[in-house]
Amino acid sequence: MDIFKLIYEHDLRLDSLRERHTDRDRQDTSMSLEEFMKPDLTYSKFYFTGTRIKEQQFGINTLNSFDNILKTLSESLKEYNLFTDSGMGTLKSFAEDITIGEPAILSKNDSISWDLSTFVIDSNSNVGHNKDAIADLLKTDDLLLYKEQAHNGFDFHLFSKNNIYRDLFYPLQKLVSDQLRFFSMNGKRVTSERKFYFETWTLDRPPHGTEEVFKETVL
Repeated sequence: MDIFKLIYEHDLRLDSLRERHTDRDRQDTSMSLEEFMKPDLTYSKFYFTGTRIKEQQFGINTLNSFDNILKTLSESLKEYNLFTDSGMGTLKSFAEDITIGEPAILSKNDSISWDLSTFVIDSNSNVGHNKDAIADLLKTDDLLLYKEQAHNGFDFHLFSKNNIYRDLFYPLQKLVSDQLRFFSMNGKRVTSERKFYFETWTLDRPPHGTEEVFKETVL
């Protein structure tokens, strides 16, 4: 059986992605009233992962239903063109050909002007090392996608200025079957590895913030 998990976080402050000066002498303290009154820009992120429970294999690409998940995500994001350093491609080619840590940018435009090399994550880093670049991209309607290392394969990590949870949820819900159980997880509640891998010890009593999605579940 496949355990598919969609981990989401919403209303994350975009400003928190940027490096801040701890020396107040270096900060611009002459903020205008207009700037002060501007609402904080926020973003969302989504982590797609899974476990082939009987075999204890971890990573979204280890799932027997991975091809169907790919097709479903592609359909959910069909309004976007996917770009990698090799040019325009598909989610399937990204999953098969792109090295872990290299980004894909999804845009509703026919071309992009981003330098993708500024978003690359090396094996010893994580997305936190590219805060300024990611913050600049997330001011737009483009999306940023990574493959991230899992124990036995890889997972997907998606960043978006807009909350696209509903656009992802309902198509993925259609995959629920006797062979695939789908769990929606509030990332702000996933505070330990034990909670992240809850399916290995408490599958039928998931921790607070984790809800199983059934065919009849309505948001």
